[in-house]
Amino acid sequence: QVQLVESGGGSVQAGGSLRLSCAASGVTASVYCTGWFRQAPGKEREGVAAITRDGTTMYGDSVKGRFTASKDNAKNTLYLQISSLQPEDTAMYYCGATDWYSNCIHRTAVRFWGQGTQVTVSS
Repeated sequence: QVQLVESGGGSVQAGGSLRLSCAASGVTASVYCTGWFRQAPGKEREGVAAITRDGTTMYGDSVKGRFTASKDNAKNTLYLQISSLQPEDTAMYYCGATDWYSNCIHRTAVRFWGQGTQVTVSS
């Protein structure tokens, strides 16, 4: 199996930036795609960014250019750089991974989940 641990969340004022990290361990060679998802109270968990094994990136419509996903294969780590944070970005951010071919920007494709890291943006 694959274990995922997120870090880097916190409280920030609107307009600020954060860099989230997701460290993967276990049978990481089996992973086809990794991504970032977020869930705010009362809302569905939505995909914001994903990267396939071969480096193809995908972004959710809500990102609008403010989020940048990257990965360091040598460190088995996924990153999410967030700029110009807005209050509507407040959510629990989760790292997810899947080991089969699918549209991995969608939460239904995820087989392995991290526990999440909270991002809170104030005005």
